[in-house]
Amino acid sequence: MSRGNLESIRRLAEWLKSIHVKGDFLGAVLMKAGENILERRNEGLEEIVEYLENNGVRRDWMGYVMSRCPQLLSYSMEEVKIRVAFFLNMGMNEKDFGTMVFEYPRVLGYFTLEEMNQKVNYLKEFGLSVEDVGRLLAFRPHLMGCGIEERWKPLVKYLYYLGISRDGMKRMLIIKPMVFCVELEKTIVPKVRFFQDIGIWDDAIGNMLVKFPPVLTYSLYKKIRPVIIFLMTKAGVTERNIGKVIALGPELLGCSIVNKLEINVKYFLSLGIRHQQLGEMIADFPMLLRYNIELLRPKYKYLRQIMIRPLQDLVEFPRFLSYSLEGRIIPRHKVMVEKQINLKLRYMLACSDEEFMEKVETAVKRRQKFESAFVNGAPHNRPAADHPEEEMVVPCPETESES
Repeated sequence: MSRGNLESIRRLAEWLKSIHVKGDFLGAVLMKAGENILERRNEGLEEIVEYLENNGVRRDWMGYVMSRCPQLLSYSMEEVKIRVAFFLNMGMNEKDFGTMVFEYPRVLGYFTLEEMNQKVNYLKEFGLSVEDVGRLLAFRPHLMGCGIEERWKPLVKYLYYLGISRDGMKRMLIIKPMVFCVELEKTIVPKVRFFQDIGIWDDAIGNMLVKFPPVLTYSLYKKIRPVIIFLMTKAGVTERNIGKVIALGPELLGCSIVNKLEINVKYFLSLGIRHQQLGEMIADFPMLLRYNIELLRPKYKYLRQIMIRPLQDLVEFPRFLSYSLEGRIIPRHKVMVEKQINLKLRYMLACSDEEFMEKVETAVKRRQKFESAFVNGAPHNRPAADHPEEEMVVPCPETESES
């Protein structure tokens, strides 16, 4: 090696240190930065750094960026500007651009412009706009490191087999782009087989994945299976219903057993709900275990103390707890008190305001008919309600204020 080369290496090494490239990476950067790197002047390299800094890549990030993608140092200033513009023209702001480059430096300098354009165009085929793709790459730049033929096309084919449409895949991309970065055979297929084994049909699996894409990134043995075991052993969900529960509420798989599921199960059991009943409630309404207990307490108190409803009403209609206390439960209960009628919780709440008033008017007419018949000498005992939404028509207690 000539003296000139040694001097160039020393000069370049000192410059790399000035932009925070650590000593352990100096050799790798020098080797991978291109054949002409020793011929480049510090001023030209500094110009690249300043340009990146002006577009959102912080100065103290430069060492990390160049260590992970030394190829950036081999490009001309014109090439660097073209690559930066490639991302900024997708609507990305400087802050997002800088963060993206720091998170995955290769996104800017490792791939050819042709490869980058091909991948952007492929993502647009899902119905995404250029700006949508820009947001995706800013959030998950590792997408640019995935091969179209090797990773994306096999995944798309597999998702299509599960009945997921292009719009469904678009939703998955937007919500959890990481799904398109994981390995199909090692990560996704085993989870789908597990869901099949617990009784979820393929089309239901497809709907579930579209509804909650993050489930495909969870560990099967550390996250998914433990939640399933907890639901079946501690929450009363039967083997017959476990597939239904997960298909309807895949978000449960993202809940902490200790910090969420155990707490909610203990709360419902403390109300006097039996283990088996709780399992049936969860099968009917899986989201029951995801609610904040502090938000449930006032609803339960109102049901039992103000509406004077038995616990069995909640067991039969656990969705009661999903409705707004101030926005729906109290206003509709007040109407029933005023009209002196009673409706089952399901028919009281699971309908629009117009439908609710129709049910109320129908129940009022039946009550008036009964009262008229009573006045005219009909038998004192009223027969059971002959309409499923109507319970025995009895005067409701006056509404009290909650303490």
